[in-house]
Amino acid sequence: MPRLMDVGLEKLTTMLSEMASLSEKSVSDSIEAYMEGRNIADQIRTSSEQLRLLQEEATDLATEMIARYQPVASDLRYIRACLEISYGFSRFGRYAYDIAEVLEVFPDLASCDHSTVEETAKVTKEMIRMSIDAFSKRDIELAKSVEKMDDFVDEKYRAHVNRILHDGEMSGNLKCYLSATLIMRYLERIADHSAYIGDSVVYIITGQRTSRK
Repeated sequence: MPRLMDVGLEKLTTMLSEMASLSEKSVSDSIEAYMEGRNIADQIRTSSEQLRLLQEEATDLATEMIARYQPVASDLRYIRACLEISYGFSRFGRYAYDIAEVLEVFPDLASCDHSTVEETAKVTKEMIRMSIDAFSKRDIELAKSVEKMDDFVDEKYRAHVNRILHDGEMSGNLKCYLSATLIMRYLERIADHSAYIGDSVVYIITGQRTSRK
């Protein structure tokens, strides 16, 4: 007969799997809509709210397990990491909504060059996928790879900001620059949370944190 703790942990893991799928889809859909000039803010708002509610459910479940079952060290470590990971998935949803809202502020971006955003978004989406796989497979090497990729996104964001500061033609393309800067910032934050999830996976497996934390 399984421990009640094991039943709770399985339920928590299933909840995070649901959050993983929804958060990944939200980010992907919002980026695709931005590239195509489609306003899907209402759709992404709904997904973001669902993720927020799932995070609250995960927190409630984790609190109940700690209070009722007095988990041993390894179980407690897993519960703590799951709380951090659920927060990361919830933030994915929030930043996906922020990306979707850009088209409400700047509705016509068809003439803008999206190449920098597209390149950065490709890496960011891969980081999300890898962080989810690292968690589901308990793959420490994959988790560490996600953290290393974060440097690429950080550098792309910094380079974009520096280009704005030194581009004398910015005034003629103000909406393009501003909208891209917002998107790049949101992608940079998504990448950070992907790296944090990778760190949480390392913590589950080894009980240690990486230097990022």
